[in-house]
Amino acid sequence: MTGTAASTALPRELAVAIDAARSAGAIVRRWYEGNYTVRDKAHDSPVTEADLEANQCIHSAIQAAFPTDGWLSEETRDSEERLGKTRVWVVDPLDGTKEFIHHIPEFCVCIGLVEAGIPVVGVEYNPVREELFAGARGGGVTLNGAPVRVSTQDDLAAARILTSRSETERGEWEEFRSELRLELTGSVAYKLALIAAAKGDATFSLTPKNEWDICAGAALLIEAGGCITDRHGQPLRFNQRDTRLPGIIACNAHLHAPIVALLRRHGKIGC
Repeated sequence: MTGTAASTALPRELAVAIDAARSAGAIVRRWYEGNYTVRDKAHDSPVTEADLEANQCIHSAIQAAFPTDGWLSEETRDSEERLGKTRVWVVDPLDGTKEFIHHIPEFCVCIGLVEAGIPVVGVEYNPVREELFAGARGGGVTLNGAPVRVSTQDDLAAARILTSRSETERGEWEEFRSELRLELTGSVAYKLALIAAAKGDATFSLTPKNEWDICAGAALLIEAGGCITDRHGQPLRFNQRDTRLPGIIACNAHLHAPIVALLRRHGKIGC
């Protein structure tokens, strides 16, 4: 058994997710070092052979281990069958395809398990930097086997706020630049993993995100003592019919209220 799986309430689930993430990560790393084709699924939504092959790898592993569980993935056609399941695996086989394409090593394989709408297992693996973030309900979070927790930073002005390159390019962070310490970072899932391991203090996004972008990172962040809500400060629920979430706030527990207050001052959320 890998990592700290034996100490959690969901040892087999965590072990299977870790093994699947490592196997999918090996696929992603192989394509990263070679040649691949990029095509657009939709506007500004690229996909490569790495996404698709990694998705198949994870799906096969999860289905073999837990054949009655539901499945939701960015790279699999959705089915309403999952809505009738108590347990659903929520997967992004390569979160950060744009970073992957531009050889920026800030992407990850993401595997999450949801029970009754709550994320209870999260594994994220960056195969280029060899970073494996893993956690399950009641077992804490590890980075490459070592226990980690969110930071204790309570000063929003001094906090490391991890920001999206694409959102920054669109000017979405410009109005916050004078008030916050901004650090460009890769995929949203990778940001959440870094915050869970105190390698960043917070992030927020005012644009919608899909469940598969957030689920694994939400499990990590919650188990590491952090806080994640939608952009309005409301709790997140997963395995919904509409998989799009109205933006997020993710941070340690000290910073959530100051971020909500900041967004209200800027007119981004209601009073």
